[in-house]
Amino acid sequence: MTSTDQPQRPAVRPTRQRRAVAAALAGFDDFRSAQEIHDLISRQGDSVGLATVYRTLSTLAEAGEVDMLRNEDGEAIWRSCSDTHHHHLVCRTCGATVEVEGPAVERWASRIAEEHAYAEISHTLEIFGTCPACR
Repeated sequence: MTSTDQPQRPAVRPTRQRRAVAAALAGFDDFRSAQEIHDLISRQGDSVGLATVYRTLSTLAEAGEVDMLRNEDGEAIWRSCSDTHHHHLVCRTCGATVEVEGPAVERWASRIAEEHAYAEISHTLEIFGTCPACR
């Protein structure tokens, strides 16, 4: 998640395309690009355009139903995650992902914001490395 505060977000209307994207997201545990998700949907026999996949993923991310981050190359990648605030440890080789909590990060972000009199803060933290299987 990308915010220390978790405001209530409106539910996303379950269109056919959103159901297809959600079904594809449920089929994996790592982060995937919109192109990879589109390819999976196509292989499952559903017809959804790539632009629609991008829009749907963006809508789902805004609603807090999926997490979006940028990999080290800057490409947006998505994953269906837990509802609690967390960060990610991502394998840069295979994409394996572990959700991690970061209480020290939360305290640090709050302290820095307070020192500079900032309010309504949010932050992102993703850790990239190489998992044991890829080493």
